[in-house]
Amino acid sequence: MYHTNMYEGMLAETVTVQGANGDAINAYFARPLGAGPFPGMVIVHHIPGWDEWYREATRKFAHHGYAALSPNLYYRDGHGTPEDVAAKVRAAGGVPDDQVVGDLEGSMRYLRALPYINGKVGVFGTCSGGRHAYLAACRVRGFEAAVDCWGGRVVMAKEELTPKQPVAPIDYTKDLSCSLLGLFGEEDKSPSPEQVARHEQELKKHGKTYEFHMYPNAGHGFFYYDRPAYRQQQAVEGWSKIFAFLGTHLGAPGK
Repeated sequence: MYHTNMYEGMLAETVTVQGANGDAINAYFARPLGAGPFPGMVIVHHIPGWDEWYREATRKFAHHGYAALSPNLYYRDGHGTPEDVAAKVRAAGGVPDDQVVGDLEGSMRYLRALPYINGKVGVFGTCSGGRHAYLAACRVRGFEAAVDCWGGRVVMAKEELTPKQPVAPIDYTKDLSCSLLGLFGEEDKSPSPEQVARHEQELKKHGKTYEFHMYPNAGHGFFYYDRPAYRQQQAVEGWSKIFAFLGTHLGAPGK
């Protein structure tokens, strides 16, 4: 039962974590105050970068009782506004998949080392972050739950592969080591409903535990309240699906 006179507090700050190749990268960290124990969440930012929406999302997870860490996957690309750094990264063909997976593994290990973690860590991402969350859940051991929100380029044609993205994430499906939640929009082009269906077939083929939800009248980025793509009803329902899923697989956050 929630008591309106209970004390609530949150800590939010930038920290340094050890990422791929032992590199020190920065990350935004938010957690509830108190002894916990709290489940951990790695929050994977999207192509537009390590931006304000992802700061808010990290704090949202903390508000719901998670110790949440959002690593700056573009740290090596210098300083500047999220828009400027993201443009630089996009012009260079994105960040290498191997580097991202290393950064996410380092973030997961950072959370696991904290004394108030309940022993379980999940990973969440939207857009390219959804793709990266899925990649990490397939290639790294240690996540108990993964949330992929409209992650494009999980299904890739051979001609779409690049030196930085040499393997389509769907080809790692057999190695998925945790439960997966996927949220998608019917009007999205990347991933398209056909690509989502292909991904689902692969998950079924390998007997993986997952749940996919496809939202009508929604396209790419329908959680982003600051963009025309925002769909209020679908976003509210999607967030409720996320916290129900994480509550099941990561345990109830400490109070």
